[in-house]
Amino acid sequence: MNTSLRNRLNLRAQVFKALAHPSRLIIVDVLAEASRCVGDLTDLVGADVSTVSRHLSVLKNAGIVQDEKRGAQVYYSLTMPCVLNFFGCIDGVVEEKSEI
Repeated sequence: MNTSLRNRLNLRAQVFKALAHPSRLIIVDVLAEASRCVGDLTDLVGADVSTVSRHLSVLKNAGIVQDEKRGAQVYYSLTMPCVLNFFGCIDGVVEEKSEI
């Protein structure tokens, strides 16, 4: 396998790993609707600020979200809306499995 392909596959794996947590999936779903600050996300995820910040850091490092400082607040937004198409695909698999 050539180096370019190996690097691309490693980057894909990084995105999958970043999405592989229920709290991060909640964050992505919420950010698909609108940008949010950490305080908003802590209420929605049901975790403390440091935990949500860690999840956001993982998503940001994978290129899934970005942050923007607005005054004293930092707002996060989804940079990879195509991930929602992937979620639709997964939902189809989940529905099929639940019918079995």
